[in-house]
Amino acid sequence: MDQNFINDKPTKYMNPYLAGIGLGLVLLASFVVMGRGLGASGAFSTLIAAGTNIIAPEHAKSNAYFSEYLGSTLGETLKDWLLFEIIGVVIGGFISGLLAGRIKLKTDKGPNISNGKRYLFAFIGGGLMGIGAKIARGCTSGQALTGGASLAFGSWVFMMMVFAGGYMFAYFMRRQWR
Repeated sequence: MDQNFINDKPTKYMNPYLAGIGLGLVLLASFVVMGRGLGASGAFSTLIAAGTNIIAPEHAKSNAYFSEYLGSTLGETLKDWLLFEIIGVVIGGFISGLLAGRIKLKTDKGPNISNGKRYLFAFIGGGLMGIGAKIARGCTSGQALTGGASLAFGSWVFMMMVFAGGYMFAYFMRRQWR
């Protein structure tokens, strides 16, 4: 289903160099205003820890992983900076898409892959990235943006491995997009 809610002629994408500079300024503002960088997976960890704390509070408090995300109250737990950042990303992305005429219900895919297979691959890839983020104790955005900006050696190694992995799997996935 292809339906554009604004107009049929979406505007061009932003110049990637200008977008990169803008992202860098947002990261700088994040350090100056909030005292910490950008990330994403911590927001989901906070939500899961808060939910676990509602269902099984003793388990959440005794679990080393969950307890690190819990505040003294539910309200304090949900005041985590990353939760507000993720809400802002969703709202900002929607406004940006609206202004650019890119709000559509569609599935981007190549001609040789079905919608179901496309969603399956996206789910598997996203799941692997999420598991990897938790094993590495940081998400890709936190590693790449925040760690890279602070010149953390591990973050640069991480990003090189992300690109290496992407190029390796591109060979196998490329056929689906042609």
